[in-house]
Amino acid sequence: MKQEELSASSRGILGKKVRALRRKGLTPANLYRPNTESIPLQVETPLLERLIARVGQNALITLRVDGVPRFIGVMIRNIQRNPLTDGVLHVSFFQVEMTQKVRAEVPLLFLGEAPAVKSRRWILIQNLTTLQVEALPSELPRNIEVDLHKLEELNRAILVRGLPIGDAFEVLNDPDQVIAHVEGIRIEVEEAKPVEAPPESEM
Repeated sequence: MKQEELSASSRGILGKKVRALRRKGLTPANLYRPNTESIPLQVETPLLERLIARVGQNALITLRVDGVPRFIGVMIRNIQRNPLTDGVLHVSFFQVEMTQKVRAEVPLLFLGEAPAVKSRRWILIQNLTTLQVEALPSELPRNIEVDLHKLEELNRAILVRGLPIGDAFEVLNDPDQVIAHVEGIRIEVEEAKPVEAPPESEM
């Protein structure tokens, strides 16, 4: 995985006052390290948003912090966004050791179209969108590909154990979990009620 770089500076503004930072084009962040308190930081919003758009959430990043003599290897573990604008409100960085494995949620990338779905009566159901993975920081994948061309018939399914995964990382999900499958659309037809004849009039 290519290692990206990002610059940050110490942050003295905390709590609700961070709104002033966002108006200045800065995003509040926190750096979390083992056995120490988190360090409040601030990052230039345009640089941060471009980085997230380019590499995603699990990328290994070299963080340059003002006043810290050495670079810090980190990963983005939590991104808070504005529900209306989708803009980044806050980011959490976690320091990692290159020789120690980490766990992360890795998104699934669905490729192609399931042949069975070409019939209008059948639909594709995606049961999972991420997998729990353990790997060294440098071996952590940004996504895991799922080939939908295997779903050729109704009731076919792709399981976790069916993915072509190498030895670089370990998937922690149950191997028998269903990632995606094809099922038919059930159309319920209401049975017509018999029409009762009107009662005969007495003469």
